[in-house]
Amino acid sequence: MTDTEMKVDPQRAAALVSQIKTVRERITAVAKGRDVRLVAVSKLKPANDILALVQQASPPQLHFGENYAQELGQKAELLPRSIHWHMIGGLQSGHCKNLAKIPNLWCVSSVDTEKKAQLLDKYRGEFISSFSTSSPSPSPSPSPSPSTPAPEKLNIHIQINTSGEPSKSGCAPGAATISLCRFVEAAPNLHLLGLMTIGAIARSVATTPENENEDFVCLREQRDLVQKELGLERELELSMGMSEDFEGAVAMGSNEVRVGSTIFGARPLKSEAKIRE
Repeated sequence: MTDTEMKVDPQRAAALVSQIKTVRERITAVAKGRDVRLVAVSKLKPANDILALVQQASPPQLHFGENYAQELGQKAELLPRSIHWHMIGGLQSGHCKNLAKIPNLWCVSSVDTEKKAQLLDKYRGEFISSFSTSSPSPSPSPSPSPSTPAPEKLNIHIQINTSGEPSKSGCAPGAATISLCRFVEAAPNLHLLGLMTIGAIARSVATTPENENEDFVCLREQRDLVQKELGLERELELSMGMSEDFEGAVAMGSNEVRVGSTIFGARPLKSEAKIRE
């Protein structure tokens, strides 16, 4: 099934468009004129919902985040190439090859080890090379047609464990973060876009535009440290803020927020989720 054949329920579409409009307005209210990217987190939601926001939101919503590599791959095959996909969930080394060969994967936001960065760089490089050579691609993917635009470098957010919780993924602040950022900055097929955090839940709940979140303060400090240590002239992004705390994150300088349930509503159990309806 292609996106032209996929059905979009008019009532569901209207609700989604209304909800994302409200989120955009809430971001604008605290952004002080800055352009803040909204990633709509569509984890465990059907492709029909995503298509509704691509087709009917004004302007179209094109940045979508997924937590599971397999689900992202399946949806990317069904939906328009104009979508910019973000892998925001825990990244496993075994998924790097398939992820890197999704043409419109725009960003991997959960890179926390050099090994994972190395694999993404290797396989993205192979994928890019397959577009510039007439020899058969080593991947199982079909050969690109001449009209298909070549994939670009993968944008990377380094995930930082700002709260220090053992249950959380992410690089430790300080030397480990600097080292990993240095590796990604030098990788030929990756682009160091910025830093990302998923902070402590208690801190998220307590966050308001007036009440600074310690995790966000830490991420901002790490960003400044990395820029100084790597001698970067450009400013790295801060990807911080989710449904519970995105307004506070934007007020503290976030360049990207990841909002799911506030747009899509409660998620089903993973065992009951459908890729499409």
